[in-house]
Amino acid sequence: MKRLLPLCFLVSKLFHAVLGYLTVSIEPLPPVVVGDAVTLKCNFKTDGRMREIVWYRVTDGGTIKQKIFTFDAMFSTNQSHMENYRKREDLVYQSTVRLPEVRISDNGPYECHVGIYDRATREKVVLASGNIFLNVMSPPTSISVIAADTPAPFSRYQAQNFTLVCIVSGGKPAPMVYFKRDGELIEVVPLMEPPLNAAGLQEGRSSRNLFREADDTKMHRSLSLLNGEERGGRPSTEQPSKGLTPEQGLLFSPATEVMPETVVSREFPRWIQNMEPVYYFHHTHIPISDGTVEVRAILMWTLNPQIDNEALFSCEVKHPALSMSMQSEVTLVAPKGPKITMTPTRARVGDTVRILVQGFQNEVFPEPMFTWTRVGSRLLDGSTEHDGKELVLERVPAELNGSMYRCTAQNPLGSTDTHTRLIVFENPNIPRGAEDSNGSTSANPNHFRILLAFILTVTLEMT
Repeated sequence: MKRLLPLCFLVSKLFHAVLGYLTVSIEPLPPVVVGDAVTLKCNFKTDGRMREIVWYRVTDGGTIKQKIFTFDAMFSTNQSHMENYRKREDLVYQSTVRLPEVRISDNGPYECHVGIYDRATREKVVLASGNIFLNVMSPPTSISVIAADTPAPFSRYQAQNFTLVCIVSGGKPAPMVYFKRDGELIEVVPLMEPPLNAAGLQEGRSSRNLFREADDTKMHRSLSLLNGEERGGRPSTEQPSKGLTPEQGLLFSPATEVMPETVVSREFPRWIQNMEPVYYFHHTHIPISDGTVEVRAILMWTLNPQIDNEALFSCEVKHPALSMSMQSEVTLVAPKGPKITMTPTRARVGDTVRILVQGFQNEVFPEPMFTWTRVGSRLLDGSTEHDGKELVLERVPAELNGSMYRCTAQNPLGSTDTHTRLIVFENPNIPRGAEDSNGSTSANPNHFRILLAFILTVTLEMT
């Protein structure tokens, strides 16, 4: 047995001397960023004669191999992709493939296959290969912050939940997303499941975190405005019956509202927090067909209009492909000072009048909702209110002259009422009295008198 061991070793040496040997390896690469130039390097050592080098890009989980480079020593003497030198009587080669501007689609495995002639016969080729996974990263391409469930009304009488959603798209791998308030990182309570009902998530906690200070002056003032508005249409915010309960013991007498041209209404009972607000956080990853990921981060808390109005919230993103964090920010602001235009500026009987909210004195977030009412009466089409930024009055009759219209703009942080008065001038193209209250033309009263006299004359002659 001891004699067989040196014999096996000698046979192995002779076998390798005949066939030669070949080792192949690809230099590892760190993750690369989209747009970078990348060079793949395949190193191999052999004492045999070169036959071929083939580079493959592997797709579909290894089922498809696409050739990206081929060197055939039999038909070409081009050595532009190869460098060789002698070391210990062995030949060391390096084959390189350069990707000048990598894309997300270049992400994946690559293989380098090398073949050499064995020493016994030129008809037999010894093969060896190496592989590498090219990890291509992509920084996020867009980031935005929106408010969920908008437009939404303002409530004076009860705390309500508010949700911000940060949408980050185009990143690979998925970025890390977090929120700040006024530049300070927000401590959050993570949620395992997305909030299905934002309004009911904190119901149990709201009563512990928030309580209303009994400010009778403000309550009476707020409800006096509402009682006055009930005579002329929809109140500026939701009815008090939705938030007040009988056990609160608040009885109010009707009060006459003095109608100004513009009313800025943000009266509400003071909500006082006896502890820091609780912020709930949840995020989801949505794979995109191009290999990137869309991240949606949700921040939800119980809104306090008095302390959250004009608060700056920012969504920030960290990603290995970014040298500095990426951010988008919004400031929560109640609407203030709506700018209303009316066209035509000099309305005549029979014209179509458009009343439009063109903007505010401030930047408003989240998006407000708009409601139009006619003070003391219904709108021209018979409805009590109209939703939208624009109110259209078709073929206005003379009876609308002097009528007042109220536009209520509100978001969860506050509301604003603005009033405008419609002045209707006579239309020289329509004779006086040629319109009824619905704007439709009718016969001239003189015609009725002439017709009545004619009927009486004919009747008398017949008798």
